[in-house]
Amino acid sequence: MRLVNIMIKAPIGSGKPAFWSVQNISYQAYRLKTRPELIIGVLALCFLSFVVLVPLLQIIQDAFTFQSYDLSYEPEGVVGSFTLFHIDRVFNQPISTALFYKPLLNSLKMGFAVTAIALVVGFSLAWLMVRTNVHFKGVFGAMLVFPYMMPSWVMAIAWLSLFKNDRIGGSEGLLTYLTGIQAPDWVAYGIFPIVITLALHYYAYAYLLISGALATVDSELEEAGATSGMGKWKRIRVITMPLLMPAIGSAIVLTFIRILGTFGTPALLGLPVRFFTFSTQIYASINARNQGDAFVLALVLIVLAISFIWINSRIIGVRKSYVTMTGKGFRKSESDLGKMRWPITILVILFLCMTVALPLILLLWESLTLIPGNYSISNLTTYFWNGKGNINLAYGEPGIIHNKGILEALFNSIKLGFAAALFNGVLGLLVGYAVVRGRGARLSKWLEAIAFAPYIFPSIALGAIYIGMFSTNIGPVPALYGTFTILVLITVIKNLPFTSRTGIAAILQIHQSLEEAARVQGIGWFRRMFRIIIPLSMSGLVAGMLLTFITAMRELSLIILLISPGNMVLTGLIFSYQEMDMSQHSSAVTLMLVLLIIVISVIVRLITRSAGVGRLNVT
Repeated sequence: MRLVNIMIKAPIGSGKPAFWSVQNISYQAYRLKTRPELIIGVLALCFLSFVVLVPLLQIIQDAFTFQSYDLSYEPEGVVGSFTLFHIDRVFNQPISTALFYKPLLNSLKMGFAVTAIALVVGFSLAWLMVRTNVHFKGVFGAMLVFPYMMPSWVMAIAWLSLFKNDRIGGSEGLLTYLTGIQAPDWVAYGIFPIVITLALHYYAYAYLLISGALATVDSELEEAGATSGMGKWKRIRVITMPLLMPAIGSAIVLTFIRILGTFGTPALLGLPVRFFTFSTQIYASINARNQGDAFVLALVLIVLAISFIWINSRIIGVRKSYVTMTGKGFRKSESDLGKMRWPITILVILFLCMTVALPLILLLWESLTLIPGNYSISNLTTYFWNGKGNINLAYGEPGIIHNKGILEALFNSIKLGFAAALFNGVLGLLVGYAVVRGRGARLSKWLEAIAFAPYIFPSIALGAIYIGMFSTNIGPVPALYGTFTILVLITVIKNLPFTSRTGIAAILQIHQSLEEAARVQGIGWFRRMFRIIIPLSMSGLVAGMLLTFITAMRELSLIILLISPGNMVLTGLIFSYQEMDMSQHSSAVTLMLVLLIIVISVIVRLITRSAGVGRLNVT
């Protein structure tokens, strides 16, 4: 009624009212009141621009600015002036080989090798679980995603426990203890163990994506090909593989970008033999107070990620479109493995033992050894779990139960996980609401694009960006470097692409007529959100929050440059213990972290399932 009165009061023939006129201001206020997605969209866009775009511009500026620490190389330089010093140092100096070209080559070799192996393993397991009658598929399906719940460097620590030699590692590994054979350096450290351990972790991405795609492929399509005379391998090549190309492309991109930015495994298995990747070189440059060099490397890493996404989109984008789901009946058939059913089942069990059980057993055993390298029963002790401190052991460091530093890091990790999950879930839902309800508008497109932007930033590069931005005050925003707030902020932003996608998917399933009916009855937007939107989207909201919690608890690459003694978390503490060759403490804390992630994830799933998450409460 108020809008009608405003329009009646407007003089006939007066045309469009002036921007600052009472009529226009009243009309815009009414429009905002009836379209809250505009307010949410503008606020979210401003916030995301500040935490995503501004840091990127800041790091570009710092990369081309002469810094105070550069005076040691060029005493005549002017601090704050424009310079190509860092560009020249990274790309065109004798040091460039060690600083840029070798890490580039190592990163590319590592990325392509890990992606190829992870894709083959993930595809094979997905095919077995979806398309064959292998035994225990329900149990296997649940356990095959366990490596995703573990930190990527758990396998690296287990590898060191097996193959560490006394030439580099100090103490001997289990292989040397049992056989007396010293593992060669290339087996214990370097690109070979890095590729193997990372592939046995990141196969989970390919498995999850490809198994989901395989489940939607109608078997009648392949049977039609068989009827027309196609052989088995030709049917897979001509029919099945093209249908799986989007999932395969997504798995390749997701795995490769994560590999480029991963830090823990290349650091643990590469730094002892001076095998540098981009992530470890960025870390080393910042520790050496050459932040300008690190920022240039971070920009190169971002360009590599964007280029890889673009190439993949071009390859997938020009392919023909294939429809896998129609209005007809859907049928999925399984291939009978015959005599190979039990042998293949045993192979899957052995694979799970190698990727899930063996690393955890090795971590437990390592945490119970009194003297490193001695794995006999007589050398077992619980000191590193419940010891109160002994000056003759581990530099006097107490066991987990009595170690204040570990308990504080545990509290910080849990606090980081829940804080990031809560803020990210709410932010993802609001972004999804603004994008879906404002579909077609320019604001919606901008918001969706910028919410996805953190995906293209490799973790270590995003950490370097946040150092460049939040090491000093930005207007009213204080310097956040070294605070717990920056850990929460960067974790939320890095995981926003996933939670915003789940938020968009959840809001798309809620028809706008439900909100309109409530609005007609005079129910305000906040009550509509808590009574309609949140209950109906709770399943997606919880999924996004759980993903953020798991990522925050096991994250190292993202926060390694930002943690300090005042905001230490378990992952940073584990890395510190490994650097000090305190393998017992490192293994004990890692095992505690893995079990904590699994237990909390299971509890959350059980609670949400028993609470009937996703059902609308109309009372």
